Amino acid sequence: MPEYVETRPVNFSELSAVAGSAPAVAENVTYDRILRAREEPHNWLTYYGAYDGQRYSPLDQINADNIRRLVPAWVFQFGAAGLHAGPSTYAFEAAPIVVDGVMYVSGWDGWVWALNARNGETLWVYKHAVPFDTSLCCGNVNRGVAVANGKVFVVTLNAHLLALDATTGKAVWDSTYGDVRAGESATVAPLVVKNLVIVGSSGGEFGVRGHLDAFDMDTGERAWRLYTVPKPGEPGADTWPAEGEAWARGGGNTWVTSSFDPETNLLYVGTGNPGPDFDGEIRPGDNLYTDSVIAVDVDSGQLRWHYQCTPHDLWDYDSTMECILFDQGDQKLLAHFDKNGYCFILDRTNGQLVRVFPFGERITWGEITADGKVTPKIYPEKEGDPVHFWPGPAGAKEWTHASYSPRTELFYVPVQDVGAEVTRRRRQFKESIPYWGASVVVDAADMAGFLKAFDAQGNEAWRWEASWPLSASTLVTGGDVVFVGEPAGEFNAFHARTGEQLWRFQTGSGHHSSPTTYSVDGRQFVAVPVGWGAWVEGFAPGMLGGQHGDALFAFALPEE
Repeated sequence: MPEYVETRPVNFSELSAVAGSAPAVAENVTYDRILRAREEPHNWLTYYGAYDGQRYSPLDQINADNIRRLVPAWVFQFGAAGLHAGPSTYAFEAAPIVVDGVMYVSGWDGWVWALNARNGETLWVYKHAVPFDTSLCCGNVNRGVAVANGKVFVVTLNAHLLALDATTGKAVWDSTYGDVRAGESATVAPLVVKNLVIVGSSGGEFGVRGHLDAFDMDTGERAWRLYTVPKPGEPGADTWPAEGEAWARGGGNTWVTSSFDPETNLLYVGTGNPGPDFDGEIRPGDNLYTDSVIAVDVDSGQLRWHYQCTPHDLWDYDSTMECILFDQGDQKLLAHFDKNGYCFILDRTNGQLVRVFPFGERITWGEITADGKVTPKIYPEKEGDPVHFWPGPAGAKEWTHASYSPRTELFYVPVQDVGAEVTRRRRQFKESIPYWGASVVVDAADMAGFLKAFDAQGNEAWRWEASWPLSASTLVTGGDVVFVGEPAGEFNAFHARTGEQLWRFQTGSGHHSSPTTYSVDGRQFVAVPVGWGAWVEGFAPGMLGGQHGDALFAFALPEE
């Protein structure tokens, strides 16, 4: 494997690590440290900040009283010349990981960077060669890395899981876990639990069968695989046609990172839409375990329970969104803000529904009925017959994450209010060809976005209306500040208790990522990758100058 110095261009036909090194801070990142991640809030050790998926940091140097003084401390331009990446073809979606002053962040096209978290200086760069003909449903993206035992773990678009040396960026092992010829890919940020690296598959729009996988972090050998669509004879198979191979093309992919509860020893993960997305006539039945929250034993990969949010989905309502773990009294609960516009509060020990409430703005496809469950009202089920509903297939919430503050006991939810007209169109299955089963027209002239705060009973505490659908993750801190970005480039901060907008900064490009926070030598930073223009460029061309402007901003209070 050749090495390149920083002044030479990368040969993209190689798997390559740019010469350089980072401090060996990741050597001591163990399962026990990640388990107690909140005890070292100066770091952001795992995808959600902790296993519970709350996206909450106790850091409070930046707070509601002083945030108006927040300024950019440094900016890293990923599209710069030389060995840095060119502009992304869709979005920069990562959540930066920080370990004792070193930041690890992934990008599109197989890029991974190690940066000095104090000033943004490049420590090393890695590039994985991704075949140009890899089938992608929803953009050339990657949602982040995991770090443990001296390694950086990252998936690639062509469905590899890589372990990189965290000090040098060189590849340690490479395991393939998806069939790109069939339309499988990978975009998920890995999760390290015990000695395992947990990853999931993408590709539900191509008629693949979803799965969740665990690999040994030292060797790269697969420890287990759980298919999210049962084959004939397995529990749940009776929710698929008995004849044919609909189950083998059933979707249910797991492309968003799991949460984990060490007391139950369970992973909690959402599954994606069934295939085809809209043509339910091909797949009569509830189509388990698509559009579900599933609980999986982390040691064995066995399914322990499930809750299906949208049985027999005809609306493309993936349930891949985050599972936020929280307790109320003696109750061990899980909150899941689903694409279908409803929040499901579940008992995370057994999957029983505790309550469901709407968080979306306009919801016409279904309603909560007397049995306390969500029941459809509008069915796009007739061939060639256009049907309109809210939320459209974009969802009342994207994959981007809500957050939860144990201080305020509120959830902070980025909301999209976008309807669509769907017309069912029968499509015969062909490997690696999109398998949607409909044409979709989005309500481009009638859309909005909101940041909403809810308590666990479903009471709305406050809201803020945005100019565009909010499609970026929220972050909440011990300083009672909520951060969220907008598609048009604004990065905003709000008072976590009142919803008052406290601060705004125009970053120059759209937000479709997950901000994180950390501190170095006692100075708190808020880091946010930017680079997206879907809503804005798609419907108001030229607002971002035709460029995504991919960069990573780190904000802090001015040094005294």
